[in-house]
Amino acid sequence: MKEYYIQLFSPHGLIRFNDPEIGRDKDTGGQVKYVLELLENLSHHPQVRKVDLFTRRIIDKRVSAAYEREVEIVNEKARIVRMSCGGHSYRQKETLWDHLDEFIDKTIRFIDQESDFPDVVHGHYADGNYLAGQVSEIYGIPFLATGHSLGRNKKNILIQEGMSPERINEKFNMERRIAVEENVLQTADVFIESTQHTIDTQYALYDHVKSATFKVIPPGVNLDIFYPFYRMDMPSFKMSIEQEQAIYRVNSDIERFLFNPAKPLILSIGRADKRKNFEAIIQSYGQDKELQAMANLAIFAGVRKDISKMPEDEQDILKNLLLLLDKYDLYGKMAIPKKNDPKLEVPEIYRIAARKKGVFINATPGENFGLTIVEAAACGLPVIASPTGGPKEILEQIENGLLVDVENPKAIADALKKIIADQTLWEKYSTNGIVGTSQQYSWISYANKYIDVINELFAQKSNEVPGSKNRTAYGRKLTNAEMIIISDLDGTLVEGNDSNGLKEFKEWITNNNSKIAFGVASGRNRQITEQAFKEYDLPKPDILICSAGSEIYYTDKFIPDKGWESHIDYQWKRNELEQALAGFQGLHLQEPDAQWRFKLSYYVDDHFDEDDLANLYKFLDDRKLRAKILLTENHYLDLLPFRASKGSAVRYLSYKWKVPLERFITAGNSGNDEDMLKAKTNGIVVSNYSPELEELRKNKSIYFTKNPLAKGVLEGIQYHLELDSIK
Repeated sequence: MKEYYIQLFSPHGLIRFNDPEIGRDKDTGGQVKYVLELLENLSHHPQVRKVDLFTRRIIDKRVSAAYEREVEIVNEKARIVRMSCGGHSYRQKETLWDHLDEFIDKTIRFIDQESDFPDVVHGHYADGNYLAGQVSEIYGIPFLATGHSLGRNKKNILIQEGMSPERINEKFNMERRIAVEENVLQTADVFIESTQHTIDTQYALYDHVKSATFKVIPPGVNLDIFYPFYRMDMPSFKMSIEQEQAIYRVNSDIERFLFNPAKPLILSIGRADKRKNFEAIIQSYGQDKELQAMANLAIFAGVRKDISKMPEDEQDILKNLLLLLDKYDLYGKMAIPKKNDPKLEVPEIYRIAARKKGVFINATPGENFGLTIVEAAACGLPVIASPTGGPKEILEQIENGLLVDVENPKAIADALKKIIADQTLWEKYSTNGIVGTSQQYSWISYANKYIDVINELFAQKSNEVPGSKNRTAYGRKLTNAEMIIISDLDGTLVEGNDSNGLKEFKEWITNNNSKIAFGVASGRNRQITEQAFKEYDLPKPDILICSAGSEIYYTDKFIPDKGWESHIDYQWKRNELEQALAGFQGLHLQEPDAQWRFKLSYYVDDHFDEDDLANLYKFLDDRKLRAKILLTENHYLDLLPFRASKGSAVRYLSYKWKVPLERFITAGNSGNDEDMLKAKTNGIVVSNYSPELEELRKNKSIYFTKNPLAKGVLEGIQYHLELDSIK
């Protein structure tokens, strides 16, 4: 029986295992609860040897210091691992996209430090799926995905509410999110979703939905916490002090609002979000005097301290609720408590409502799942919910309540009165909910089905790589490589039609492929580098450093290193540079094919000399424009981000993959290779070198060969390996 190491990715929100702040804000809602319970329950499965939940590390006085801990131990098999990215302040999820590649780089370092590769990754929401997809490609492992909510659906809802597509994209980074979701549909092995409704209505909006494989596994509820309301009346029941205090707090918080707290309690719980539709519940109650006489109403709308200091959208929701309370004069009949603890207090809230013979209402139209419905059902509280989406699937399965048009206040009021007035019906729905959740919505059942999915993926594996998707697993090779060899291309491995020694070099690389990783570092851009590999029949690369160090790719699939792009983008102002240099004497912009995002290329006049170059540096410095300038053969001039160079790229690769620079061999022949050769690596200068490299003879770690081109590179490799064996 194979045992798995599973990594879960959910970067946004506030995630901690002890006392999670569910409902604190819009990013700390049902998804956070889902991943925390998934983490704990997977750890109890016998086929899981370890499970880690990766999220963002936050150091911010506005939130608890608990989110600063890099590793939080949940139990002997489960941990929460926090990665810093995008600074330390708490951020809304929409602002994290530009920083996720930093998260990936640090995850790679963490995995290498642990010396334990994951067997499976599982992403949550678009940002978590982006992270999991990258890790899956790097290590060649199966990729599970869960959307939770989808961008196209949210965009359509916002457009219907009157928001323009431009404003939607500006506020929610929507186009980027949707692009990631489309890509994940093509790359994930299996999507695990809570309901068929989500697949049929939301994923159906995507172009690549037919590329995806879906498995419906509804989440469970912790039946040790969400148990029937009558259990505490049993002789064997023992209540902890914490539970006693929770019941006292909840009762006090509700009853201080009410004139007659003994009446049945209509209950709704959720965060302060417009889609929760609390307004319709209050309207249904406020407009029906008979319902007011029959029952009280309690709305738990997230957690609040000072409404004036909350985000604007949450302020609007809460103000509307209070205005409706006042409009219908519901003082003494309606409670709107300020907070609730999700682990200790929320279960007691459900049970208090059940003991009062009340009803729970989830008024969200088209809810993807509806975890609160299952929680209420497990406690024996009948439910009213929307006849669409996840609630419909739940109520049709366990028959514990009524489906009504939740946007029709009268329909809501009629359904509430029907259940409250009919004790026999109430008992039926209460009993069905308790029995149904224990049979169909347990985390044990979820975990078993989840592991069955993983077992099936590994059963389908071809060769040694599980999963149906074609992945490179380049990360495993780079991490395990005994040596990484990076050579310049033109003038070092080959020169025009001269490829002296290339056949023998390629043969050596191929024979040692299991121990070494091979790469090139070239001034050529990606397209021209790709052409060179075909033209010269070069060895298959593991790493490609192109455009003089402003591009890094992996394997012959040219998989871009997004982390490197984020790194060199710092203070790079390409458009401003091009505009400023439009009239600079002696410079002429090269063709569009020679340009790219991180390289601005010019031809220079024949008379362009050192004084002109010095004037160019001063010209840019006066305008506070930072760039690295490379002049080649006194004819080609490239401007790169100041962080970009071949040497910087090598140092970055060393950092990212935790491979010491002493395990790199670099080879070059010209001044453009100098910073790479001096990067504390084992350097090789081929015999056909340019005069400017002569001064490197003083460097003991750099070997000057007797042979030119590829023959010289192979000579240098053998020299360094022999020297290393002597050490």
